[in-house]
Amino acid sequence: MEKYDVIIAGAGASGLIAASRAAELGAGVLLLEKMERPGRKLLITGKGRCNITNSASQAEYFKRIHPQSRFLKHAFSRFFSEDIIKFLNDCGVETTEERGGRVFPSGNQSAEVVKALIEKAKSHGANFLFGCRVNRLLTENNRITGVEILKNEQLQQVAGKSVILCTGGKSYPATGSEGDGYQLTEALGHAITEIRPALVPLVIKEKIDQRLHNLTLKNVNAVLWVNGKKQTEQFGEMFFTSYGLSGPVILTLSQYAVDEVKKGNEVKVSLDLKPALDEKKLDNRLLRDLNENGKKQMVNVFKKWLPSDLIPLFLRETGIEPSREASQVTNKERRKIKMLMKSLTFAVKGPRPFKEAIITAGGIPTTEIDSKTMESKLIRNLYFAGELIDLHGDTGGFNLQIAWSTGWLAGESAANSVKNEEIA
Repeated sequence: MEKYDVIIAGAGASGLIAASRAAELGAGVLLLEKMERPGRKLLITGKGRCNITNSASQAEYFKRIHPQSRFLKHAFSRFFSEDIIKFLNDCGVETTEERGGRVFPSGNQSAEVVKALIEKAKSHGANFLFGCRVNRLLTENNRITGVEILKNEQLQQVAGKSVILCTGGKSYPATGSEGDGYQLTEALGHAITEIRPALVPLVIKEKIDQRLHNLTLKNVNAVLWVNGKKQTEQFGEMFFTSYGLSGPVILTLSQYAVDEVKKGNEVKVSLDLKPALDEKKLDNRLLRDLNENGKKQMVNVFKKWLPSDLIPLFLRETGIEPSREASQVTNKERRKIKMLMKSLTFAVKGPRPFKEAIITAGGIPTTEIDSKTMESKLIRNLYFAGELIDLHGDTGGFNLQIAWSTGWLAGESAANSVKNEEIA
C-alpha cells in the first residue's frame, strides 16, 4: 500500500493551494482528482477570466460571506487576498483590479491561474493522480489512516497520515462537483447542513417577452421582498433571460430568495430603473418630457426613458396605445409609468438547477470544524477546505478567497501535524 503524509481529494482551487502549501512545508503530498484534468471549475470562473479575489477589507468580507463569516478570521489572518495576489505574481501571473475591487489575471485567462497553481505544487514535490474517485475514507479509532480510491474500475487503498477534503459542492456538476464529499463525511458521523443552489439565476412566474431575453440593465437597484417586507437590496447590473432574471445583483439576492421560496413565503424582486432620481424628480422629468413632446407618439417618447426592448412591457402595463400623443397621457397614466420605473416587480418562482449555480450553500457545519486548523472535530487528521464547508459569499471574488484561505490553512495544518507527530 502506498503511503503519503497528506492526501488531498479534489484538485480545484482549495485543493491545489493546499497541495502547494503542504508540499512546501516538506510533506509527502498526493493530490487526487476524479476528472482527467485539474481545475475544471476554476477554468470557468469569472466567465473564463477567473475572478481571483476581491481587494475589500476583512471587515467587508465578513459582511459579504454567510452564514458564519467570523469562522474565517484565523484563515484570513494566515492567507488573505494580498497573499494570493503575491503568490500568483511570484508564479508569473500578473493581476489587474477592476470595478468593485474584483481582481483578475491581467491576461484575462483562467487557464494561466490553473497552470501556475499546478506548476507551483509540482515544484514543491506534490504528486498528482487523475481519473480516480475517493470511494471511502479509512479510519481507525476516530483517526484518518488513508483513503480507498476507485481507479480504472479497480478499488485500491492509499495510506495517509492526514486527509484534506476539497471535493467542492454540487454546483456545475459537469466539472466534477457532484457532492461526493457530503457522503464521505456523513459516513463518518458529520452532519450536513441542507445544501441548495446559491448565486443562481431566478425563475419568475411572469412570462418574459421574447424581446427582453438577454436585455442587460446597468445601474439598477434590485430589492428583494418577502411577504411584502423589504429584506435586502443590491445595486448594479442584471439581465433578463427566457425564464426570468440573472446577472450580478440577482445572483447576490438569490441566496436569500432560494431559502425564502423553500419556506413557502411570497418572494418578489423589484427593479428601480432610475435609482439616481427620487420619485418627485422623476415625476418632474416625465411631466417635462410629455409637455415638450406633446405631438409625438408615446412609443417614441418612451425611447427617451427606456431601452427599446422594455417599451412594449411598459405600454402593455400602462394600457397606453403606442400611437397615443404625449399630450393625451393622463396624470394617472403618468403616475403608473413612474411607479413601474421605480418598482418594476416580478414574482419569484424558484431557482434554476444546481448545474447553473455558481456555488453551493450548506455543507459541513462550521461548528464541526476547528477554525484554527480546518481539522474535523470528530475525526483526527481529517481536514476540510473550500465549498464543502457551510460558507458562501457574494459575487465578486469572495468565494474563491474562501477556497484559497481555507485550502492554505488546511494544507499548512496537515503538514505541521505530520511534523509534530514525527517529533513526538
